[in-house]
Amino acid sequence: MRVAFTAAIAFGLLASASTHADGDDDEARVALRLSESAEGVEVRADNRLAGPVEVLLSAPEGRRAPVAIPALPARAVLPAYDRRVLSRLQGMPAAPLQLRMVPGSPNAKPRDVEYGYPLGTRELRVTQGWGGFHSHRDAENRHAVDFAIDEGTPVLAARAGTVMDIESGFSHAGRSAATDAGRANYVRIVHDDGTMALYAHLSTDGVRVRVGQQVRRGDAIGLSGNTGFSAGPHLHFVVQVNRGLSLESIPFRMFGPEGILRFSEAVTTPAPSSGDASSP
Repeated sequence: MRVAFTAAIAFGLLASASTHADGDDDEARVALRLSESAEGVEVRADNRLAGPVEVLLSAPEGRRAPVAIPALPARAVLPAYDRRVLSRLQGMPAAPLQLRMVPGSPNAKPRDVEYGYPLGTRELRVTQGWGGFHSHRDAENRHAVDFAIDEGTPVLAARAGTVMDIESGFSHAGRSAATDAGRANYVRIVHDDGTMALYAHLSTDGVRVRVGQQVRRGDAIGLSGNTGFSAGPHLHFVVQVNRGLSLESIPFRMFGPEGILRFSEAVTTPAPSSGDASSP
């Protein structure tokens, strides 16, 4: 699912870099405001997530960037709940500025950790594994796994961390990547090494945690569903890192109902306990 957001800002306007176009200002993941000061026009960013984000402030493509300190494009990493001035402009911009936001810190250093099975059932059925043809070919989802499961099944935290971001208001599922990919309900959890786990396609109002909440492995965080770019009820699970304004999925080890799992394009099979589950 798409996670890099772009917003336009103009003087006095609070701009939303949210996961869906009709998001309210109070749903904004990163909010921006232009305000006049003695040093020029300040462009301030407000990270409302309980985890770091990387942002890039720039002029619209094809337009000359306004004179600013630091010069545009200006790039910054904002820790959880951080507020700061991204740049100071010498006067109002002639055209709305653009903000690109990607969750996570580019300085994440993934550790080799065994993840728990993220569903409250012993049933195991994978409809799409690593590199799956349907929607696991891009960098963000190459190492994602789709677990087929009935709607309303408890979703569990596969690893301890902090609830960084949630979405629970969508009710529609469709097969158009262009219109449905950004309309899935989800929980994003950031871990102590900077990696992030995404649990997506949850049911409407199916999130059972709040932003900023600390969770342990095995804690219930939501209910499975069928929202967003989806052809049927399932849980989309992926571990991601920010590689510099670009999310990438990474391989992970997981212990399932019958032992350590190995993920392939179409099916999942138990592996011997001594096997390497990090290879597709």
